[in-house]
Amino acid sequence: MAKVVDYIKESYDELVNKVSWPSWAELQNSAIVVSIASLIIALVVFLMDISFKNVLELFYSLF
Repeated sequence: MAKVVDYIKESYDELVNKVSWPSWAELQNSAIVVSIASLIIALVVFLMDISFKNVLELFYSLF
């Protein structure tokens, strides 16, 4: 049990004193970048889906 307590204490110490956390402004900028990238990827997937749908409808209409 002592090993678990030591592990928790060391983990807390590392998170509080040794980790460099981003500032609020850096966090906001990162969130905006991730949101924009997600929207672009979603748009690309949507366009691919529509394109494949149209190609397959054209292909199936030939038969």
